[in-house]
Amino acid sequence: MPEAGYRLDRLWLRSLRTVDLSLASAVDPLRLAASFPQALAILARWRPRVIFTTGGYMAIPVLAAAAALRVPSVLWEGNLVPGRSVRATARLASVICVSFGETCEQLPGRCYVTGTPIRSFARTSPEAARAHLGIPDGLPCLLVFGGSQAVRRLNSAVAEALPEVLPRAAVVHVTGRSAYADALRRREALPAELRPRYRPFAFLGDEMTQALRAADLLVGRAGSSTLAEASALGLPMVVVPYPHAGAHQAANARRLEGAGAARIVPDAEFDAAALVAAAQLLHDAERLDAMRAAARSFGRAGAAQAVAELVLALAERSELPSAEVVERASRAAV
Repeated sequence: MPEAGYRLDRLWLRSLRTVDLSLASAVDPLRLAASFPQALAILARWRPRVIFTTGGYMAIPVLAAAAALRVPSVLWEGNLVPGRSVRATARLASVICVSFGETCEQLPGRCYVTGTPIRSFARTSPEAARAHLGIPDGLPCLLVFGGSQAVRRLNSAVAEALPEVLPRAAVVHVTGRSAYADALRRREALPAELRPRYRPFAFLGDEMTQALRAADLLVGRAGSSTLAEASALGLPMVVVPYPHAGAHQAANARRLEGAGAARIVPDAEFDAAALVAAAQLLHDAERLDAMRAAARSFGRAGAAQAVAELVLALAERSELPSAEVVERASRAAV
């Protein structure tokens, strides 16, 4: 944020997800307590019209301070099963936005189903995306994307499965920076006729738009953003939920699997054979079409607009839109 020209104020508390348990952990309750008056001071200085938060432990002092100062707030929760911090602070929020209708049943307060805000795909066609990524014509495309959590298992499966997958499909593989050099060496070792079919990337920023548009099947983790973008595009999924962090990803994935939009492979069972089996879906047109239709039924490409309408209504102290208005906004086309 500072590099983009925005001021960034940090609270004294630290994220519990990114640190190991140690003697320093004993200080965390003190950090949390001290962060409340710090958040009060920051809000008093900035005097915001409204606060938007994605919840979690880091948001506790901010939501508490906002409630004390009567600053309206929007709390967004993308997982089907809300975390403990979200459940603890939901009563402090003016409005709650969620990605799954079932989540509203677990939280108090005024709750809207908006979906997960995603990037825009309006200016990218599948044909243009395939050309941009250099995917050969006439081949189905498999996208393997591990997200930000533990991609080593997915990378190992790709390394072993390539000889079986590439003769019948193209593979776009987001490796992570640490595994990218190995992926390039693996690509150079492929037979010349298969080499153009394997497209490894260390990381995809804006080009993730092209990768998702070009893909016929996504294999990856079950983070809320990944599932939301795939659903908005009607992209079938084989999901390998990250087994930690309260098993939130497994709950997210089961919702889509139950509707026929995804197939789940447990993390411990995902290997080269599982990836080869997933890739076989690319050649089952009837099953793939059914999964596309099921995925689209979850799609909420207008989620960002829906959330923005709620934020602006609170900022302007105007009447909140109805659930029906928010629903229509969230269901806007890609």
